[in-house]
Amino acid sequence: MNAPFSPNAMTAFAHADDPAEAGQLLHIAVLALPGFSHLALHAYIEPLRIANALAKEPLFRWQVVGMDSQAVIGANGLSISVDATIEALNALGSERAGPNQLVIVAGEPVDRQSTPDLNGFLRTIARRGVAISAIGTATWLLAQAGLLADSRCTIHWSRLAAFSEVFRKPRIRDSLFVKDGQYSTCAGELAAFDLAVDLVATHAGAFIAQEVCRHATVAGQRSGSNRQTGPSGIAFTGVSESLIAAIRIMEENIEFPISMIELSGRVGVSRRQLERLFATCLGVPPAKHYLQLRIDHAKRLIEGTRLPMVDIAFASGFVSASHFSKCFRAIHRISPQQLRLTVPAWVGRGIG
Repeated sequence: MNAPFSPNAMTAFAHADDPAEAGQLLHIAVLALPGFSHLALHAYIEPLRIANALAKEPLFRWQVVGMDSQAVIGANGLSISVDATIEALNALGSERAGPNQLVIVAGEPVDRQSTPDLNGFLRTIARRGVAISAIGTATWLLAQAGLLADSRCTIHWSRLAAFSEVFRKPRIRDSLFVKDGQYSTCAGELAAFDLAVDLVATHAGAFIAQEVCRHATVAGQRSGSNRQTGPSGIAFTGVSESLIAAIRIMEENIEFPISMIELSGRVGVSRRQLERLFATCLGVPPAKHYLQLRIDHAKRLIEGTRLPMVDIAFASGFVSASHFSKCFRAIHRISPQQLRLTVPAWVGRGIG
């Protein structure tokens, strides 16, 4: 449901007087911000449309909301019209008159989208008790508005490192999506489909959710706890479970690296066996792969934040900036400082 902007558009959010209808129809406001991903937006909305069609009744109603009445341009250059503005949504003044859920689809650079007006709007919606879902980089906006506190959350894997360094209180997870009380956060892109199907299952039942997946030619709904990516550097097919476990442990211990002896003990194999596994499957010793993971982590922090190099070095498990710089140059053939010079000017202390 997306029509040209009208000052009266928000009246469609008014809850039905009929209690039965009010219990069936879920009203959703989708806040699209400049640079949003069309893939993420439609991956979230289409399962709701399919559910309506399969149920042969309106289960979900949605409207696109913008910061103003202008069309919003996505990352691919295509624009969408908005049905109403955040000002109109604020003017409704109560949870009963407004949407049941707010879904935020953000893009890059997300730090430019964090404005006093947006922060105030998000806090107002939160105070009304409206459920809020953040898709992709929108998790950053919720954290910047001070809404996530100690909540469990997720964000796109490319921003996990930066988010965990800038925001210490939220408990970040490498998951497709995370639901924690009033807030749901999603990695974005195709993970938005999984979040939407979860909503369908909750609101309309497991059968409709399964039929949505079947209609969309998807094998089935993925659990929100699924990791966004596989272990770095390997494919799953035919790979030893011990190797996968070892890489997972490495990825979870970047800031405070563990020894190869401790790693092999935690995996349940000898150090020699661990070395053979890495040599056979990856062609490198486990210590070298571990170093690569830490350097990759540092690279994401350099590209996504303005944190001082010494902080990035420590966050990546190095005891000194000089040792970090030497290892980084050996792998990437440029220094961390040279890479920082290529980072866009709009990247602030947080991500862009």
